[in-house]
Formats: sequence, structure tokens, C-alpha cells
Amino acid sequence: MFSTLRHHLTSAASALFLLAAVAVPATAQESISEEHIAAARETVLAANAIRAFDNVLPLMADRTRTLFIQSNPANTSEIDAVVNEVALKLAERRPELNRVVYEVWARRFSIEELNQLAEFYKSPLGQKYSKVEPELRALSIGAAKQWGDAISTEMVTLVREELNKRQAPEAQPKTE
Repeated sequence: MFSTLRHHLTSAASALFLLAAVAVPATAQESISEEHIAAARETVLAANAIRAFDNVLPLMADRTRTLFIQSNPANTSEIDAVVNEVALKLAERRPELNRVVYEVWARRFSIEELNQLAEFYKSPLGQKYSKVEPELRALSIGAAKQWGDAISTEMVTLVREELNKRQAPEAQPKTE
């Protein structure tokens, strides 16, 4: 359970770090209009693109809770209460993350493109895509890993065979 939790927390934290890194403007003068942010917000919400971050704070709270309880198991109830209080306070800062996500989208798409994307995501096909996209991504990554594992095994076998063929003449005693 903890390894799964750690994996999800690490993945979520990595995603947040990447978002923060790519959202930082190249120059201090670079700014995005509120109209552009609004178009990005509409698109992100229509695409359900921020739902992947809904578990970030609960996962961090669970990890923090576990960390403190392991250090002081006799104080479990107080630790639990404090972690819950802090998590609720930090939840108020979720709009900061949302804003960063909107900026990421706004930097990569024009207002017109964002409006077209929002229109797509609001369509029945877009809604279906948005709903199944995480599953599609996970299955595709799984398929790529399976394929890569199989190819890796085959590559090792083929390289070994070829090296053995090339080294075989050297292993033969020379007759003159």
C-alpha cells in the first residue's frame, strides 16, 4: 500500500514540479492577458485536465501522516487531527495550481486554438475522449513497456548470437 502511495505521490509531485518549471515566464515582462487565461480555463475545465491533480493534497497528507505516526505512534490521534487541519488550510491554495495549469495551456495555444479545443471538449466526442484519455494513456504506456521488454529480450538474444558468430572464427585454431 505504501509503495503504491509513494508512487502516486511521487508521480503527482513530479507533475507539479514540471508544471511549475514550464509555467515560469522566460522573462519578467512576459505576461498573459486575462482573456487568454479565461480561454485556457474554459478549455482546461472542459477537458477535465486538472482532475489528475485532485489527489495531490490527499496523498501528501497521507504521506505526512504516515511519516509523523511512524516517528511517534503514541500520538496518532493528535497527528491525524493536525494533518487534517493543515491539509484543509492548504486546500484553499488549490486555485494557485489551477492558475499555473491555465498559464501552461495559454502559453502553448492561442486564444482561437483554445476556443476550438474547448468546443471540441464540450462535444459528445470530446467528452468521451476526456473521460477515457487517462485509461488510454495508461494502456498505451503499458503496451509500450510490454513491447519494449519483449524487444529488449530479443535484442539481447540477437546481439549475443551475432557476437558469438563473429567471435567463433577467432576461437578456431589456425591451421597453416
